[in-house]
Formats: sequence, structure tokens, C-alpha cells
Amino acid sequence: MATHLDLEEQEQLDQLKSFWKQYGNLVTWLLIAALAAYAAWNGWNWWQRDQAVKAGAMYDELDRAAQAGDAAKAAGIFKDMQDRFPGTAYTQQGGLLAAKLQFDKGQADAAAVSLGWVAANAVEDEYKTVAHLRLAGLLLDQKKYDEALKQLDSATSKQFEALVADRRGDVLNAQGKPEDAKAAYTKAWQAMDAKTDYRRLIEAKLTVLGAAPPAETPKTAGVVQ
Repeated sequence: MATHLDLEEQEQLDQLKSFWKQYGNLVTWLLIAALAAYAAWNGWNWWQRDQAVKAGAMYDELDRAAQAGDAAKAAGIFKDMQDRFPGTAYTQQGGLLAAKLQFDKGQADAAAVSLGWVAANAVEDEYKTVAHLRLAGLLLDQKKYDEALKQLDSATSKQFEALVADRRGDVLNAQGKPEDAKAAYTKAWQAMDAKTDYRRLIEAKLTVLGAAPPAETPKTAGVVQ
């Protein structure tokens, strides 16, 4: 019985040797590839965290410059963030903050450049949409209506649907297209949460155009018989 088991074990060992001789290199390379991928994934996560920490520190510096009203310093920090950490949310936020400060300081062209970078390079759709919205506002002030509308066409985040429609109404109204403006404002009014105060402003715009939305009937609780 022992001899039979020894022979069986020997046969299994021979099969294993044969398998390893035929597929050993492939198995080894697959194992190496799997371990390398795991190491790369860990390295990537570490790198991402490191980038975010460094970008966050620079954003804090940019925020301090903005609070001090130093547009030149803020712009310089944002430029460094673009060069070093272009894919982080902090850099996208930094672009929006730098643009706001530039606009407040009367540097509309510089603000447009900052917003244009965020609109073109932001990873998150929400940041892209905010940048397109603000850039459309700048172009509206400059009476560049067609360019403003193109920016709004690219503002696609559903979260900002009402604000995009409202800004579109502003542009169309400025173009002398009241009917189109009414349609845009109506879309904005319908999309805006009824509890949001901004909705009253949209309603006022519609009223000025002679298209005041119907008064909403307050909901009442049902009567229990």
C-alpha cells in the first residue's frame, strides 16, 4: 500500500515538474505583473495624496493672498499650481478664486484667462460649469453675446441647470431677443427649487418681460373624515 502511494506521489510530482517546465515562466511573469500592478496602485494612491496635500498648502497661501487683495501674488501662486498640480481639485478651486479676485480688481482679461483654464482643464464637471458660467458673465459685460452663449452651451452640469438657463436668459435679453429670453427664464424658474430666494429674482425678470409665472397654490393638508 505504501509503495502504491509512493508511486502515486511520484507521478504527481512528475506532473508538477512537467507543468512548471512548460508554464513556469508564464506563471512567474504573471505573478510579477500582479505584484507590480499592486505596488503601482499603492504608489499612485500615495502620489495622489501627496499631490493633494501640497496643492492644498498652496491653495491656503492663495486664499491668504486673496483675503489680502493681492491679485498679483494670487495669480503667481495659481500659475505655480497649474504647473505643478494641474489635476487636483485645489488647483481648479484656486483658478476660480484667482479669477474672482482679478475681476474684483478690474482685471477682466486676466480673470477670463484664469476661468478659461479651469473650463478647459478641470476634471470635475461642476468646476467646469462654474468656470463657463462666470466666463459667460464676463463676455456678457463685454457685449460678446455669441461667445457668451457658446460658454453656456459647454456648461453641462445638471446641478447648475437653473443658473445656466438664467444666465442664458440674460444674454438673450441683452441681444434683444425677449421671446427667447422668456423661454430661458421660464426654464430656469421651473428648474430652481421653490424654496430658493434666487427664484424670486428669476420671477421678477419674467414679470418685466410680461411673462410672470402663475401664482403657486399653497399645498394644504388633506381633511381627515
